[in-house]
Amino acid sequence: MEKIWLEHYDPRVAPEIDPDSYSSIVDIFEQSVEKFADRTAFINMGQSITFGELDRDSKQFAAYLQHSGLEKGDAVAIMSPNVLQYPVAMFGILRAGMSVVNVNPLYTARELKHQLNDSGAKAIVIVENFACTLAEVINETQVEQVFLTQLGDMLPAPKKWIVNFVVKYIKKMVPAFSLEGAVNFIDAVKQGKQFTYTRPDVTSDDIAFLQYTGGTTGVSKGAMLTHRNMVGNLEQVSGIIATVVEDGEDVVVTALPLYHIFALLASCLTFVKFGTPNLLITNPRDMPAFVKELSKYPFTILPGVNTLFNGLLNTPGFAELDFSKFKFGLGGGMAVQRPVAEKWEKVTGKVLLEGYGLTECSPVVTVNPPQLEKYKGSIGLPLPSTEIKLCDEDGNEVGFGEPGEMFVRGPQVMKGYLNRPEATAEILNDGWLATGDIATVDEQGYFYIVDRKKDMILVSGFNVFPNEVEEVAAMHEDVLEVAAIGEPHDVSGEVVKLFVVRKNSSVTEKALIEHCRQHLTGYKVPKMVEFRDELPKSNVGKILRKELRK
Repeated sequence: MEKIWLEHYDPRVAPEIDPDSYSSIVDIFEQSVEKFADRTAFINMGQSITFGELDRDSKQFAAYLQHSGLEKGDAVAIMSPNVLQYPVAMFGILRAGMSVVNVNPLYTARELKHQLNDSGAKAIVIVENFACTLAEVINETQVEQVFLTQLGDMLPAPKKWIVNFVVKYIKKMVPAFSLEGAVNFIDAVKQGKQFTYTRPDVTSDDIAFLQYTGGTTGVSKGAMLTHRNMVGNLEQVSGIIATVVEDGEDVVVTALPLYHIFALLASCLTFVKFGTPNLLITNPRDMPAFVKELSKYPFTILPGVNTLFNGLLNTPGFAELDFSKFKFGLGGGMAVQRPVAEKWEKVTGKVLLEGYGLTECSPVVTVNPPQLEKYKGSIGLPLPSTEIKLCDEDGNEVGFGEPGEMFVRGPQVMKGYLNRPEATAEILNDGWLATGDIATVDEQGYFYIVDRKKDMILVSGFNVFPNEVEEVAAMHEDVLEVAAIGEPHDVSGEVVKLFVVRKNSSVTEKALIEHCRQHLTGYKVPKMVEFRDELPKSNVGKILRKELRK
């Protein structure tokens, strides 16, 4: 059963891949910046950077890191939205032989402290807008060096000064902070020129990214994604799209945040390999500005999540854009709703492909190849060199059309969770990763997601683990018992709903939501609260979320 897709998979789409064809992501990067030196690599706020400039700046930052006391294998965090500084920092860290720890800029102090401590990050590159959060907890972490940057720092003068002034003093988006000894990121890049960069011996088993996730079990954990994992997934995805990406003709739009594994692989690394210009959108929530930015470029490929596509379709001006060169949208991170996909195809004239992945798989597992007939509602075919099996609760493989938990094996499957052997053992066995998702497969080898086995809540493509939300809610002095579930939502797929047994009947829904907002990132904050006299429990006293979902 695990091999059934091989009987139907069209080998003309992509051959099997060799995850050891490159020793690291650095190899692929260096190949691209040499081959495409004069081409545009990234565009943001009207400013572009070539592959040659990206090569120079990232190498200088790598040299600075190497001469600042950090060593090969150290973890360095990045806390930034999509700006030009991000790829410079990320490739600089990788070229220094260090591991990248991607951090959501909207994290609260509590969440940031956990991730920095769990990863053991020695340094962080952070945009000033979020520095106040770091200032709250830095003395309780192992962070030794802070590299500060402002949103407009890589723009030419006077635009740089104008953007930074407006952000800080007009829009007041930079809360006061104090970080003694912090270094300006741009200064560090420039100063790196005076140091000699020594290319480290980066091996395929070295950790490239510590990517944090709610995972399929437990609290937020660091998935150890090795260079081999990332190279493998990059080669798998590249093989699928190689025949539709035209040399020098494409422009990819990256509206999803690069700190999210989907955008990191599917938007950034993949198209760096192809030498394709990448339009970075800093604030995709400002849909009118997003649409205006799209009108300036002949974009051809747009990865996104259902919420993003739906938002664009409902923004005035989007339907009037020039889609003559557009090839396809690629949906991931959450289920693409059929009405959205159908409207997208009607407006753009091009299909909205759907794929499936998870952080623990670097992340892509399946995709609908753009060359083949599109199966609406399907998450597509397994990537080359990827095995999938569906099993019932007893571990027996199920037949066509029968639901079973999806297990994945391939070069993209993570090394494990950092410092969590028990959590790793729960989902990894003989190379097979238990995804926690229930799926079916048809006789053509196309897979369909049915439901999630675990209680994970998926809000706009981001995992929310109920335990974390419940723990925060329980911190409120008037909460006796609490349970969190995902409530279906037309826009974000799901939102968090709380069920609460109160100690004090005067506490309100508004008060509890505000309490949670102080301790959780926005997408984790409950949108509704239902008060009950008691919560359903098992015979051992465990709260039954499945009963609440009914």
